[in-house]
This record gives sequence, C-alpha cells and structure tokens, in this order.
Amino acid sequence: MIGIGQARAVARARRLMLIAACSLALGACAFRVDEWGDRSEGQQSFPASYRTELLAFLRTYLNDPTGIKEAAIAEPVMRTVGGRLRYVTCVRYSARDNGSAYSPARERAVLYVDGRLDRLIEEGAEICAGANYGPFPELEKLTR
Repeated sequence: MIGIGQARAVARARRLMLIAACSLALGACAFRVDEWGDRSEGQQSFPASYRTELLAFLRTYLNDPTGIKEAAIAEPVMRTVGGRLRYVTCVRYSARDNGSAYSPARERAVLYVDGRLDRLIEEGAEICAGANYGPFPELEKLTR
C-alpha cells in the first residue's frame, strides 16, 4: 500500500510532468522550422571563407579524401533552393570508390545559410546547371 505522503508526491510529479509536456508543445508551436530545418529567412551574407569551410567539411565527409581528381569549383551565386534564396557553390570532383577505382566526376551543390556552410547536396546537377567552374587544386591536395 501507498501512504498518503507517497500518493501526494506521485500526484505532484504527474502534475509537473503534464506542465512540462504542455510547455514543450506550446514551444514547438512558436518555433517554426521548415522542411530544410532552416529558420533563416532574411538577407543572406556572402560566404567569404567558402573554400576553407568546404575543404574542412570534405576532409571529414569523404571516406578517403586523398587522391581526388578532376576537382573544380564555382564561385558562390544566389539560387533558389527549396523555395529559399541561398548562396550555392557548385563543386565537381572524382573520388575513390571503396577500393582504388575512381567514380566518375559528379556535380554537388553546397548550400550556405548566413554565410556558413549548411549542407551538401549529392545530386546537384540541376541546381548547378550553367555553373562556371574553375580549378580547385586545394581539393586535389587534400590529406587525412
């Protein structure tokens, strides 16, 4: 059997849990995030260190960041992606597969939010259509 003191403690704990759950539900209603997980809707700033950020990201993103071939990059331009105007950098490279063979060079789109790298889109051919590529030797020299 539960004593009166224990019953009151259990009832108090239940009330606190209910209050916490209601607070979280109301907070979620007030904090809107779109399908991209993106809250920024204002004017976008130019990603000044886009090359450095991209190299640091790819060093951890790629299974084997060494021996990249055919690396090319385009300057960041404003494009509409997912209904939002964002700076997008297009990058094209050929990386090693699981073994020592190379996959064909593919275009990837890199999105920036508020001047910072936000995400890489693997299938970036549509977003990067008409991109003006230049050499990206820093990517070809990447180490682990």
